[in-house]
Order: sequence, then C-alpha cells, then structure tokens
Amino acid sequence: MPTAGTSTPEPSADDLSARIRHAILEGEFAPNQRLIEADLSESFDASRAAVRMALLSLAAEGIVERLPNRGARVRAISVSEAIEIVEARIGLETLVARKAAASITSAQADNLRDLGHELEAAVSSGDLVGYARLNQELDARLRDIADHDTARELLERLSAQSARHQFRLAYEPGRAARSAPEHVAIIDAVVAKDADAAEIATRTHLDGIIELLGTRL
Repeated sequence: MPTAGTSTPEPSADDLSARIRHAILEGEFAPNQRLIEADLSESFDASRAAVRMALLSLAAEGIVERLPNRGARVRAISVSEAIEIVEARIGLETLVARKAAASITSAQADNLRDLGHELEAAVSSGDLVGYARLNQELDARLRDIADHDTARELLERLSAQSARHQFRLAYEPGRAARSAPEHVAIIDAVVAKDADAAEIATRTHLDGIIELLGTRL
C-alpha cells in the first residue's frame, strides 16, 4: 500500500499495451466492442493520454481498429483470417518447440509433465474452462523454455488477434478429447529433447485447428 505522499507510478505505454492485449486474449473484450478511453483509464489506473498511446500501438498490431471520430474497438477477425493466423503460427510454434526441446532443464521437464497430467485430468472431469486455461499456460511455458523473445512477441500478438476463435474452439464437442493427446505428445517430445518429434507434434496439433476452422467457412 502506498505511503503518504507517494502515488502508484503510471504504467508505461508498452506495459499498458501488454495488459490490454492480455485482456483481449482472455476474452474480457468482445470483437467489435468499443474501447472507451475513460473506462480503460479507470480500469488500468492510467492517464487517458497513456491509454490513447496504447490503443495506437495495438492498432498497429492489428488487434484494435481506430474509428474516425469514434475512438477504437476490438478488431473482429474473420474465419479466413483466423486460418491464416494459425498458418503463420505453425512456423513460429514449431520453432519454439524445437528450441524448447533443445534447452529444457530437468526442473522444467518435471513442470511440463505435471501440466500434462493436469490437462488430462481437466478433460476427464469435463472442466473445459480449466482446460482452456491450461492450454494457454502450456503455450506460455514452452515459450519461456525456448527463450526466443521475437517468437514470443509475435505469437502473443497473433494469439490476441484470434482470441475469440480460440476460445470458441475449446468448447467444440469432442475438441478437448482430441486435442489433449496432441498437447501431451508435444510435452512428451519436448521432455525427451526430441526436436524433430516436437516439431511434428506441434504441426499436427495446429493442422487440426486449421481443419476445424475450415468447417466454419
């Protein structure tokens, strides 16, 4: 708690952009939802000038779109564009998988195995909300293990753009039962330090997402 005579420092534009991007990724803002500067300023404890700069940055990333004389809103992504995004992710995520397999430590391997067990338990119990959260956690852990900042940044942007489609896919009938073994295969390959298998498992998983999205065209 701040002491008398002090105040909480205002978040930087980059930090504020990251926080708003994360909120969009988590589904807190819907496609086409207007992003009101005054509301964001209050929610994120930032000045309206800082919010405006953050929204300009997110617009440059394609996550937000500016409306003439009407502020900004979350950009809606079509199914066709969502497929293109996953196609772009294949190259980046297979790179991450290979890097992770090459550099994983024993402690990180144990953590990934535990996460795999949690994924399987979530599917067995029908906890789709928990399963979706664990999927995001797996992606984040693999990026941390790979320690490739450029791939991490690009993937975070792409994931935020297609967050709504990703959220809906998690609730497709039978999707979790199919994707859980795919995630476990990725984990097993990375833990085994088998870069080729990690790439194949990652590509197989993402190809399945493209196939499922294609049924919505």
